[in-house]
Amino acid sequence: MFKKILIANRGEIAVRIIRACKEWGISTVAIHSDVDRESMHVKLADESICVGSHQPANSYLNIPAILSAIELTNSEAVHPGYGFLSENYNFAKILEENNIKFIGPSAKHIQMMGDKIQAKKIAKEYGLPVIEGSEGGVKNIDEANKILKNTGLPVLIKAAGGGGGKGMKIVRNEKEFENLFLTAKLEAKKYFGNDEVYIEKFFENPRHIEVQILAGKNRVVHLHERDCSVQRRHQKLIEETPSPILNDTIRRDLFERTVNMVKKIGYEGAGTVEFIYEDGKFYFLEMNTRVQVEHPVSEMVTGIDIIKEQINIAYTGETALKQTDIKPRGHAIECRINAEDPSKNFQPSPGTIGMCHQPSGFRTRVDGAIYQGYKVTPYYDSMVCKLICHGRNRVEAIQRM
Repeated sequence: MFKKILIANRGEIAVRIIRACKEWGISTVAIHSDVDRESMHVKLADESICVGSHQPANSYLNIPAILSAIELTNSEAVHPGYGFLSENYNFAKILEENNIKFIGPSAKHIQMMGDKIQAKKIAKEYGLPVIEGSEGGVKNIDEANKILKNTGLPVLIKAAGGGGGKGMKIVRNEKEFENLFLTAKLEAKKYFGNDEVYIEKFFENPRHIEVQILAGKNRVVHLHERDCSVQRRHQKLIEETPSPILNDTIRRDLFERTVNMVKKIGYEGAGTVEFIYEDGKFYFLEMNTRVQVEHPVSEMVTGIDIIKEQINIAYTGETALKQTDIKPRGHAIECRINAEDPSKNFQPSPGTIGMCHQPSGFRTRVDGAIYQGYKVTPYYDSMVCKLICHGRNRVEAIQRM
């Protein structure tokens, strides 16, 4: 097994990875920005190293500084968590070229599935139903208008190179189409450095369903589905498993097709294949080539440590799990806890935590990086922790939450 892993992240996911490493006796290195010196992940790691100032571009996205940290600490592998460099194929490629293990899929697969247009083509090729819309990137407004005529309103304009609601516009009125198309392109360029957008049919009342997979060289397994339909501004807030709306026939078909696609592309590592579900039908949305924020709900019902599995696959090239090993029990729900001010339209609310009392008890889990006296800074995402509750059924899970 690896002797030392550098965690190229911060906050609750960095703490989560450190805990998995500690259980296996793996030494950990935390990187941090200047404002994160007192963060929990820095306190828990065996070693820590400052990689730059508070701006993400100067620290958590600073590839040369992170490479220096890897060299200085003699780290064998890097776990990227989620966000930051977790889906940056250039970072994964540089590590591969320097014989440092990236705990995730290959740079080739990150690039392949990270481009939403290419991912959609791959999904269609391997038998997953896709959403009606443009076949690829839409270059100009004339091309966009032709697609609109074929698809009809409403439509969704989306950035090819990103997510999280950035560069995403819903069009319900033909008069606003051109303005929103140009705005989406500008946003896509600003946030992802790529102004390519594509157009899809918009669903008014969809469910957001995703399948968690673990893939080795010779075997791919799924850890069933999660329902992430409770969202605000295209950002997930509450996630649960199993989905309360699916039946076993639909599940079997969904799992079979998803595993088949992942096998066919030769993917290795943890990943999530996301779908839109409406009126009894599934449509491929995207594939995330990393661990998800909401991975704990799958862990709670299956008893499988997804972070440990990621590390094991990175080290051995194979998953030790068989599909028959995975037997979900009960129902789990996760609530994301955000430092926000409800009286100011949920704007981020940085500051010092004066009092911190975290819930505990039977089948109750908190994944976080906060403590009394911890300073929530304005420089990063406002999510500070996650509360996960497990019950024998959905009603009990809701009551416990």
